[in-house]
Amino acid sequence: MAVLLTSLPGKPLAIDWVYYKTAVAKAGMVDEFEKKAKSAAEYVQASKSHIVQYEKQLEKFRAMIPFDQMTFEDLIKVFPEMKLDKEKYPYWPHKPIEDL
Repeated sequence: MAVLLTSLPGKPLAIDWVYYKTAVAKAGMVDEFEKKAKSAAEYVQASKSHIVQYEKQLEKFRAMIPFDQMTFEDLIKVFPEMKLDKEKYPYWPHKPIEDL
C-alpha cells in the first residue's frame, strides 16, 4: 500500500476541462463541476489562512503562564478584554450584564 502512495505525484494533475466539455454528453454538467472545483480550491486557501491564525493563537496559549500561577496583572496582559472598567462601571460586576 505504501508503495502505491509513494508512486503518486505530489501534486494532482490539472483537469483538462475543455476535453471533458467535448467528451461528456450532458450539457452544463462539466461547467457545474468546474465551478465546484474552483469553489473547493478557494475554500482550501481560506482554510489555510485560518490555520495560520489559529496556530498563532495556539502559540500564545503555549507561551503563557499556567492559570494556577497567574496574577490578575498576568491575566490582563494575556487577555486584555478581561480588564474591568471600574471607572465607567463603578459597581460590581464592573461590566454590563449583557457582556458577561
